[in-house]
Parts: sequence; C-alpha cells; structure tokens
Amino acid sequence: MSSASSKKVTVERFEREAVHGFANPISFGTSDELELLSVAGAVQLLRWPDIRAVRFVREFQSAKTVERQAFLTRPKSSGLWVRMQFRDGEFLEGVMPNNLLLTEPAGFTVTPPDTSGNTQKVYVPKSALTGMQVLGVVGSPLVKAKKKDAGSKSQIGLFDGS
Repeated sequence: MSSASSKKVTVERFEREAVHGFANPISFGTSDELELLSVAGAVQLLRWPDIRAVRFVREFQSAKTVERQAFLTRPKSSGLWVRMQFRDGEFLEGVMPNNLLLTEPAGFTVTPPDTSGNTQKVYVPKSALTGMQVLGVVGSPLVKAKKKDAGSKSQIGLFDGS
C-alpha cells in the first residue's frame, strides 16, 4: 500500500462496528477485497460484500456520530442528486458527478449532505445497495436561464402614452 495516495477512511460494515484506517481509493473495485492499513499499522483485507460504505473523513472519531443522511433543501453543488437504498433498509442521499465517464464500475462516490461535518466523500459499493434513485439534476448545462430583452415590449407601458 502506497502511503502517498492513502486517505483517512472509516469503513462501515454490515452487522459489525466501523473500522478506521487508511485506504488507497485508486484500488477500489480492482479486487474482491479492500486493503486497509489500520491506525495501529496492521494491514487488513475486508471483503467488499461485507462493506456498507467507505467514508473519507477529516478525523477519526471513536464514537459513531450521526451525520445528516438527507438534504434539507435542494443541493447547491452541481451534479446528480441521488438517494441510495442500502440492503439493511437505510438510505443515504448525495451528489455525484453528472458525467458517465467518472462513474466507477464497482461503486459510486458521492458528496454527502453535510459537507461541514467530518465526512468529505462517501464511496458505496454496488453490492451494498438494493436501489438507487436520481432525485434531480442540479446545475444542468442544458437548462439556461433566459435573459430578458431590454427592448422587448411584452408588457404594456403604463406611463409612456402607449
């Protein structure tokens, strides 16, 4: 494992407690296991079917803090606003890039609703999901705001004598 490209992560697993460590995001989806360097310095191999989500975090936190799982209003950042349904019945909303070339074959990387929290990005393997729904397209380049024509006479003038 190359330490130069390793990121701080918290790995959430189904029916087990979370594991903190360092992972190389470039290797996601290239094998059947996630190679995780634990905080103690030991390398662990975690099977992808057991993993619920890999959270890229600012700091390791000992107690599980509940972060917001859904947006309170329409997201401001551009991309696809999605809701992912996990196998355990829970869900997570996020924003992912609106570019099919950036979609990874084995999972999805999304920006979570609370960007000011500890979690910066979340990688969710496809094996952890039962469904995924696009809730909206934010900042689409196809829809442009119409500019008002200053010379247009679409409205009558009240005081100009016409």
